[in-house]
Amino acid sequence: MAFIDEMSIYMKAGDGGNGVMRMKHEKGKEFAGPSGGDGGRGGDVIIRGVRDVHILSKYRHQKEFFAERAGDGGNDSLHGRNGDDFVFDLPVGSIVRNTETGAEYQLLKDEEQIVVLRGGRGGFGNEHFKSSTNRAPKEHVPGMKGQEGNFEVELQIVADIGFVGLPNAGKSSLLNTLTRASAKTADYAFTTLEPNLGECFEFIIADIPGLIEGASEGKGLGHKFLRHVKRTKMLAHLVSLENEDPLAVYDTVRKELEAYDHDLATKHEIIILTKTDTVTPERVKEVEKAMKKKNPESEIFTISILDDVVMKNFQDELLKLLKKRG
Repeated sequence: MAFIDEMSIYMKAGDGGNGVMRMKHEKGKEFAGPSGGDGGRGGDVIIRGVRDVHILSKYRHQKEFFAERAGDGGNDSLHGRNGDDFVFDLPVGSIVRNTETGAEYQLLKDEEQIVVLRGGRGGFGNEHFKSSTNRAPKEHVPGMKGQEGNFEVELQIVADIGFVGLPNAGKSSLLNTLTRASAKTADYAFTTLEPNLGECFEFIIADIPGLIEGASEGKGLGHKFLRHVKRTKMLAHLVSLENEDPLAVYDTVRKELEAYDHDLATKHEIIILTKTDTVTPERVKEVEKAMKKKNPESEIFTISILDDVVMKNFQDELLKLLKKRG
């Protein structure tokens, strides 16, 4: 199923039920007074955050969503039934914008709920207008229309750590090793065409599609990648030692992150030198030393997913960092 991280939709809250005009007649009495009940309230439209990054695919063939209309008032002063709310489940990290009013809503927590459209108020039945001077009112009021609008939904993934790096840096392979994910891997660029998520001891890890030079200007996967980095709490910058100049590769990705959003440059970053099995131990130490000199504030790890001992130690250190940073 294709990954969807943006969509345009129309939503409408339920209309209020109509108030009705009724007169009560009792046996032996010519007239016993008004008895028309009020209409119910229309259902609201509510957005709710869920931890399912793929749930937008569920709505890929549907563009209109409606809450239920309320019931009309009834005889004997019966109040009309309230309409059912429509609850729109969206991935945590979704931004919902009303394109007509400009109102914007963000879902940042699991099970968080926000009312985006209010249902219409029910109309008054004629009993509502009864008074000492008007014992037989015939006035009754229709229900009000529910709010409606066109919306844009955009997903920005919320993860504890996001893997960044050029294509083939080893992000998907590392995600699969650390979690139960089954991200696709292969020896060609852009294997990952959509974000993949995995869980490692309750921490969410996002493997986000690879960058190329010019991504901040829309080249390659462009903004489709970069917007998903904005909300990750920490970045893990993967650099493959297969590259002839790992530091230049690192600079390329940093340049694109900073060009897209300066705040990205302030996120805590760890550097992971991958595929150490493809070069000599001396080369690993050389690059590690140069990278440490360039980034004295960043933790630097050297790994090969083929080495179980190294991966176990790396996982332990990564979990310590994640717990420390909350």
